[in-house]
Amino acid sequence: MKRGLIISALSLCVFIVGLSSLIEPTVVAAKTSVTDPLFEREQNDELYKKIKAFQEEHRVAPTDAKIDRIWKAIPGYNGLEVDIEKSYEKMKESGAFDSTKIVFKEVPPNVHLNDLAAEPIYRGNQQKPMAALLINVAWGNEYILPILKALQEADVKATFFYDGSWVKKNPELAMMIYMEGHEIGNHAYSHPDLQRRSKTETYQEIDKTNDVIVETIGVRPTWFAPPSGSFNQTTIEVADELEMKTILWTIDTVDWKKPATEEMVNRILKGIDKGYMVLMHPTKPVAEGFADMIAGIKAKGLQLGTVSELMSEKRIDQLKDAQQE
Repeated sequence: MKRGLIISALSLCVFIVGLSSLIEPTVVAAKTSVTDPLFEREQNDELYKKIKAFQEEHRVAPTDAKIDRIWKAIPGYNGLEVDIEKSYEKMKESGAFDSTKIVFKEVPPNVHLNDLAAEPIYRGNQQKPMAALLINVAWGNEYILPILKALQEADVKATFFYDGSWVKKNPELAMMIYMEGHEIGNHAYSHPDLQRRSKTETYQEIDKTNDVIVETIGVRPTWFAPPSGSFNQTTIEVADELEMKTILWTIDTVDWKKPATEEMVNRILKGIDKGYMVLMHPTKPVAEGFADMIAGIKAKGLQLGTVSELMSEKRIDQLKDAQQE
């Protein structure tokens, strides 16, 4: 009886082994016959290979935001790489590689400006070919219109930092600047020396200015510029609590000293560089030299924009003849 059971079990095993030997080649054949289209394209499609090779040569790594020992908080900057699939779709009909049909996509950094501790900002990212114009407004009404005209003719937007008491006295002018499309920042209420003010006083100066700006033009600033550049860590922290970042400057026109217009313009153009923020006020030398200053900055290959545009991680330069989506 036991011998019969053993023989039967052995027979069953032989049957199963034999059956599996018949099935396995069929399964293997099925696996090899179903090829991954992407794998197939990467291995055999010359166009796809060329696009991938182009990607390796032209990839630009993103730059993380950081706190610099000298410049303090510096924003990050997006990297750039080839969108292989979109580029392939543009070329597959002809089957020929064409660099003018390459599509790029931006690659964000891992660390952003909002990830950093509360620190002042003196400049944008050094890789971004852009500069920003900062115009602190607490006096000098007679020069605002020619400054606005120069900006309009050059198709440039600036960031105007409003003194709160000035807005209270000049609501129509404050609205006019905003309606021209310029960005509005906060410059405290009474031009105080904030380095000598308490936390409560600092809070009142900034918050009161925000309130009057909202009441007058309906927007709440996100950038704060301390009057005369006077601040301490408390200033930075109060602005941060009010969800604002503290903006200083990279290069100063020192227009309040009434320099010769040409001298002021030449000094700015000599010193300007990528990521710079240029400080000025609505003064006579600025009004007289603004058009030349703007033209000279552009001639150096720098775009001009607002603080928000300069702080943005978005790239403004692209590889020649390339598309970006």
